[in-house]
Amino acid sequence: MLYLRQIQEGIDFIEAHLESDIELVDVARAAGMSQWHFQRIFKALTSETLKTYIRSRRFARALEQLTSTRLPVLDIALAAGYETQESFTRAFKDCFRLTPSQYRKMGNRSLFVRKIRIDESYLAHIHSNLSLAPVIQQRPAMQMVGMPTDYYGIDSEKNNLGQKLPPLWGQFLPRLGEIQNVVPGICYGVVAPAGPHTEQLRYLACTEVRGPGALPDGMVAMELPAATYARFTHRGAAQNVDATVNYIYSSWLLSSGQSHTLGPDLEIYDSQYHPTADTSVMHYAVPIAAATGR
Repeated sequence: MLYLRQIQEGIDFIEAHLESDIELVDVARAAGMSQWHFQRIFKALTSETLKTYIRSRRFARALEQLTSTRLPVLDIALAAGYETQESFTRAFKDCFRLTPSQYRKMGNRSLFVRKIRIDESYLAHIHSNLSLAPVIQQRPAMQMVGMPTDYYGIDSEKNNLGQKLPPLWGQFLPRLGEIQNVVPGICYGVVAPAGPHTEQLRYLACTEVRGPGALPDGMVAMELPAATYARFTHRGAAQNVDATVNYIYSSWLLSSGQSHTLGPDLEIYDSQYHPTADTSVMHYAVPIAAATGR
């Protein structure tokens, strides 16, 4: 599976550079993926952020060095990416309830954090009883008008999705009537990286329009190119859509023979959607292209 191999290449890059500064974009580049998609697939597979994993691997290296070498704690701290022995000791104690010196005296390896090895059996372990199948559909180019915001998603330690997106929709929906030439009945959330070297995502709460019109204050226009999408149905509360997205990125993409085009993902809200009802239905769509090299 191509995605599994790419994620493992990123993990191998981390292992080879634990004692140097590791930029997330460099990990993704080593895997041949964009930073956003590497982080998203990694989080879906492992249930932890990429930064958390790098920190845990540095701790693992530090634990090994404390018990198997006589290196000064300061040298181990610096190799683990900490600027001072004090900051390393504080973080170590927060994590293990021991100081590095106490752990060294114990000679205990039971705290060792092992390197992840991702394979098919691992996927089967974390994803059972899932049989989601998407509708594959062609969508023509679409002209969108809406309100944007930048935010950190669930694959970032700075995740502020809950603070940013509900207020955005709360501002946008009452102003739908200000938009000219609206295609009625459907709203969209467009999700894409905010830039090539940032963890932030750019989100557009929007609707489709046909024909030119004046932009209301505070709104922007966006053109989505024609694309093929895999559209998944999500039932229940919208705030739980992360479970659907995790399935798409950690299971379906890995086994479907399709690859993500790196274009924007779409949240699709039509008449079946209700913000609080358990019977609510929305859709999540990812742009795909036939994968090669499998």
